[in-house]
Amino acid sequence: MPERTLRFRIRPDGRVEEQVEGVEGDACLQLTERLESVLGTVERRQPTSDAYVTTQTQSQSQSQSQSQSQSQSQFVEPS
Repeated sequence: MPERTLRFRIRPDGRVEEQVEGVEGDACLQLTERLESVLGTVERRQPTSDAYVTTQTQSQSQSQSQSQSQSQSQFVEPS
């Protein structure tokens, strides 16, 4: 299983930028849902190609290679 990483950047204006790596498909949203509800209102999301990976593709890629790099960015603004 690939390593999962959450990175946060707090901007001078108080906005929080969240970047998720190592998670494909809808799993990213499931992983960050509780954090986002605590941080505030989601201003925008910028999904990468990994967000569009289907379950079948995920299974195939996991069995073929565990070393793919993935990332998905989400931007959150506190309330």
